[in-house]
Amino acid sequence: MRLRLPRSLSAASTLIGLAIVAAEPAFAGDAPTPKPGDTAWMLVSSLLVLMMSIPGLALFYGGLVRSKNALSVLTQTFAIVSLVGVLWTFYGYSLAFGDGGSLNNYIGGINKLFLKGVDASSNVPTFTPGVVIPEYAYFVFQMTFAMITPALIIGAFAERIKFSAAFVFVLLWVTIIYFPIAHWVWGVADPNALVDAATKLAGAGTEEAKAAAQGDIDAIMASVGWIAGGLAPWMHGTGALDFAGGTVVHINAGIAGFVGALIIGKRIGYGKEALPPHSLTLSMVGASLLWVGWFGFNAGSNLEANGTTALAFVNTMVATAAAGLSWLLTEWALKGKPSLLGLISGAVAGLVAVTPASGFAGPIGSIVLGLIVSPISLFFVSKVKNFFGYDDSLDVFGVHAIGGITGALATGILVSPDLGGTGVVDYTNIGENFAGKYDMAQQMISQATAVGATILYSGVGSAILFKLVDVIIGLRVAPDQEREGLDIAEHGERAYNY
Repeated sequence: MRLRLPRSLSAASTLIGLAIVAAEPAFAGDAPTPKPGDTAWMLVSSLLVLMMSIPGLALFYGGLVRSKNALSVLTQTFAIVSLVGVLWTFYGYSLAFGDGGSLNNYIGGINKLFLKGVDASSNVPTFTPGVVIPEYAYFVFQMTFAMITPALIIGAFAERIKFSAAFVFVLLWVTIIYFPIAHWVWGVADPNALVDAATKLAGAGTEEAKAAAQGDIDAIMASVGWIAGGLAPWMHGTGALDFAGGTVVHINAGIAGFVGALIIGKRIGYGKEALPPHSLTLSMVGASLLWVGWFGFNAGSNLEANGTTALAFVNTMVATAAAGLSWLLTEWALKGKPSLLGLISGAVAGLVAVTPASGFAGPIGSIVLGLIVSPISLFFVSKVKNFFGYDDSLDVFGVHAIGGITGALATGILVSPDLGGTGVVDYTNIGENFAGKYDMAQQMISQATAVGATILYSGVGSAILFKLVDVIIGLRVAPDQEREGLDIAEHGERAYNY
């Protein structure tokens, strides 16, 4: 059973190393059973991530558009969440985390279609040998990630896309883009099997036994996702680190949104007339719900309720606070006035950036990351966007793609024990090198590989899907409908009756 492993291959290496050091059987006695505290935390985390989408993201986006389009954004967000929930149950979970046989490096399988084999008694391992959680808890937690990711995309081309086009695009996008990338990054081997194999290797008395045990380990590692296992030759077995979805969620969605904004084109009046948010009050409420829900997003990604969970929780708190403050102060210095829009934009940028690093960095490193990401994102949503003239309506590219790239690359630095991070152990550095070694250069190659692969696959794949949907049903509403507003033109309703 493959599961989402935020420590990527390095976690597998840690488990193997621990087994070699201890040279003890990995398990004894009865099969492990879920701990009530872990199960409760995972279910609560799932609720928190759902709250990020509806109402959090819906209100955040809804307040940022003009009043004549507010209801359309709310409808798109709610519909996407509902659609992806069904798709995830039917086949998404299987494609991301099923058994793909010879294709395991690139995609899951079909063995869990319609949740075949998943019931109230089935469990999945966590990151501690012998600890498990109910598979249903893991399934629904992962569902909420699949729900929010495509919902992030629509902000890039808000106020001008057909509802039918957005609906069909998301159906295709999660199937062809999201599910495979989720497998690349989070599809890993059962850590319990790795510990068992490593224990056999440590206790092997003959060369034949050692070769057999090493063969078992090699076979296990051959089943992991491409990026998670670091199977690209230049990565030398070092997996990319992504604790809670910097690549899978934010870079993936941000790049797809950017491509969509370019293909669909600018809003009528963009660059010629003011297109201000209609309710920063709603957006502030939405951003606040995002911040609260993000604790489930990041801290829940540990799959257990323990010290690493608390670390991810603390890092999420302090990085967000630092990023909000950084954007506020930077904008205040540049424009002469501190804005609420800048403050909440910075908070979201901080949440995005700390996502891949949340379980690896130390709190001080997370604060530094928050302070750095806001000026970078601010530069892209103002200077770069204005220079090139693209219409990314709600700055999905500038905040999510750029913030996600910043966080993904910074994770390879902040994980260093010398900088207060948790440290990682490469798969090739077990045994005598098990304790304390860290190759930052090699880890940065892995981080850059994950970022590059996500940008390339999401960018090219999304462009093809947008063009396909445009040919079939058309992407954009008619000019007179856009001027009237999508609320009436697309849904026959208004967000406000006045």
